[in-house]
Amino acid sequence: MNSFFAFKISFSYFISILFLSILSTYFVTDFLGSKKIKESENEILAANSCDPSLKRLNGYDYVKPLLFVDNNCNAAYLNSVIEGVNTVIEKSKKEEDLTSASVYLKDFSTNEIVSINENEKYKPGSLMKVPELITLLLMNEKNPGFLDKKLVYDRVVNSDKKPEYLSKSIQLGHSYTVRELMTYMIEYSDNNATILLNSVLDVTLFKKVFTDLGLESPDWNSPNYFVTVTDYSKFIRTLYNASYLTINDSEYAAELLSKCNFKDGILKGLPENTKVAHKFGEAGDAKEKQLTETAIIYLKDKPYMITIMTKGKDFTKLAEVIKQISFVTYQNMLSI
Repeated sequence: MNSFFAFKISFSYFISILFLSILSTYFVTDFLGSKKIKESENEILAANSCDPSLKRLNGYDYVKPLLFVDNNCNAAYLNSVIEGVNTVIEKSKKEEDLTSASVYLKDFSTNEIVSINENEKYKPGSLMKVPELITLLLMNEKNPGFLDKKLVYDRVVNSDKKPEYLSKSIQLGHSYTVRELMTYMIEYSDNNATILLNSVLDVTLFKKVFTDLGLESPDWNSPNYFVTVTDYSKFIRTLYNASYLTINDSEYAAELLSKCNFKDGILKGLPENTKVAHKFGEAGDAKEKQLTETAIIYLKDKPYMITIMTKGKDFTKLAEVIKQISFVTYQNMLSI
């Protein structure tokens, strides 16, 4: 009898130990598995983190104005834009209409971005007229009335630039206010007006505009300045944000850009009468042409900006590529 009870006790003890062993194994495995899953999730999150960086303006004792907030990776919800743009680029390369293209897009409603081939550098050409416009407005902020100063176009300055797109120019022997010359410079991309404005431009301040935005200072005596789509877009973003000029001057600059009469690129890919503020630039030589354009598209409830920079052999074909990129971007932004 005693041996029977001893057997029952030892068997019960064995079952209890076995049960506890299985239970502990399950919990340890579950805990370690969960831990590994959590670690994997953290690794994925870390790999896809897109912490924004801030750009503030220096030079003040007590304040540090916020210029803009940069996201550091492409937004997932804009993947359709990336796919559409890449399709245009690859097709154009295959047809030899294009050797290289870069695109920067910012959705102002969310601050999210798309950046394609962002490290490629380009000559901005007449896009440099935008930082010059900003400089002239800064000069007027410091010296009110400067925009009403009159300049006489009394001599032709020889230039090796032979613009492909030019519709209107200032006339020899006529006088113009700085404000009128800025209109010619932006609306018609007139190099003669720009050269005349250069005679009164504060070059030190012009360079400071670049360094304030975190860009390399340009060499005033060199015709070559190279920039990426992402960096150049900062000029347009500060106008839209009114974070560098006064609100009124930012509004005035954007209004001037809305009158730019170049219609063969971004505008051609948009519905007629779409509200747009934009500027184009052309550069290059006999071997390679570069056509670039930047724009704010005032899409209802979803305004966005896009900068497109292209390289190829023919301006007409590059304009067509810009048009197609503009079209697919607009269509995708409409559907998002």
